[in-house]
Amino acid sequence: MKISAIGASVAVIVASVASADVTYTVNQTFTGFNFNEAYAAGTLSGTLTAVTVNATLNASSNYTYADDLCVYINPSPLSLGGLLQVGGYSNLQAAERYSWSNGGSSAPGTVVSGTVNLTTGIDMAANPTQSIWVGNGYGAAGTSGTWTGTITLVGVNLGPVPAPGAVALLGLAGAIGGRRRRA
Repeated sequence: MKISAIGASVAVIVASVASADVTYTVNQTFTGFNFNEAYAAGTLSGTLTAVTVNATLNASSNYTYADDLCVYINPSPLSLGGLLQVGGYSNLQAAERYSWSNGGSSAPGTVVSGTVNLTTGIDMAANPTQSIWVGNGYGAAGTSGTWTGTITLVGVNLGPVPAPGAVALLGLAGAIGGRRRRA
């Protein structure tokens, strides 16, 4: 009885972790087309279904707007033609490209906030070479922006998560182990 209860508890805990989101904190100045690798290839699992932003543009030069804060999915080293671009005026030629719904100003204090729901989710296990990049998606010469805030990647979590079948087997193993002890 105790083993099956433990197996069920572990299955519930693993299932709850599988639905977690990952939040990246931004507190940086980015020049035009300058990006940080927020999450290296293979560090996230799950399926990315949406991206949420809540950030403030604190300083800007040469018309960098708040909505130029960009999330970009691409292998390392950084190049054009990634899987996803959310935000940024300049086109990085990603397979899917979205704009933030607000933040179209270069005035310090401009907020960019909201959620972009992806038309097609991105399965991180099926794309193990892809990194998540965060930076300035406006590439004109002499541009820069300083942002503070957060970006949340919805549907993914840090580290590998067992497949649903593996979780079911874990629960089944606990149930079988509990029955054998009683016999």
